[in-house]
Amino acid sequence: MKKEYMDDCPKYLTDFLTNLKVVRGRGDRTEEAYYLDIRTFLRYLKITNGLADPAADFETIKIADTPLLLISDLKLYDAYNYLRYLKDVRNNTKKTRARKCSALKQFYQYLNKKAMIIENDPLTELEIPKLDKQLPRYLSLEQSQSLIETVNNGSTLRDYCIIVLFLNCGMRLSELVGLDLNDYSRDNKTLRIFGKGGKERIVFLNNACVAALDAYLAERNADEKNKGLNAIFISRNHRRITTRRVEMIVEENLAKAGLNNLGISVHKLRHTAATLMYQYGHVDMLVLKEILGHESTSTTEIYTHLASENLKNAAHSSPLADIKPAKKKQ
Repeated sequence: MKKEYMDDCPKYLTDFLTNLKVVRGRGDRTEEAYYLDIRTFLRYLKITNGLADPAADFETIKIADTPLLLISDLKLYDAYNYLRYLKDVRNNTKKTRARKCSALKQFYQYLNKKAMIIENDPLTELEIPKLDKQLPRYLSLEQSQSLIETVNNGSTLRDYCIIVLFLNCGMRLSELVGLDLNDYSRDNKTLRIFGKGGKERIVFLNNACVAALDAYLAERNADEKNKGLNAIFISRNHRRITTRRVEMIVEENLAKAGLNNLGISVHKLRHTAATLMYQYGHVDMLVLKEILGHESTSTTEIYTHLASENLKNAAHSSPLADIKPAKKKQ
């Protein structure tokens, strides 16, 4: 189905997004994210080349009529000027600039190598802003237990099941919302999950997940209004639950557990699951990669950081840890 924003796309951008979706198997949200990033770039080109009023509202500038000539004439220094514009004028963070830079490089690579509608790719040497490595935020084991206890005592079976799956399986928000009834195998104790780009993986469920799913599904299936619905998680309006509603459920229960001041989001629960599996379950990194649905182990390595507790234990395990200073003569 044609997206609404496609109406304001030059053909070369439409073709790039189609390639992204059909050939590279990226999802709808990824496709839209690329569109938004390239749209910013094309608006910038129109302003700097006198094809749009610089005093106009940036967000209202149309891009469908952006000439391909502006793309093909770009020089490397123009791209760096654009990155400076993102920083100084649009106040984009380093992370946002890095993402937009990556999208732009892929866009030009497609136009040159795949579509072959521009003779040269001026961005082959464009450097993506280097990001500072940050350890992911996550809940400790005790905080995770507190959250589960809170939602178990004060929320619905549906909300309890959602939290338990997040903390035990490490799935993404979109993956949880997209779960259908036939994705759950009670006999095998598994969930079939469709990740980024529709990539399928099977996740084995522990007893806590099976118990939470069985209790919730018994309640869900007892409601006649839910008959014929494929989604596992249903809203009060008897439709597939939305990503925003799941975010609200997580936010509400974090607040009830007194954990709402830690900067924890739904995605941070994925960090939590991965961290707990690695630290307490001693899960091998390659296994963790498959559980999380990562394409590369380099993505998974961020979860193999050592928590402060591990560092403390390492310090105390030194054979020299108990040496004490001799009493000095006065």
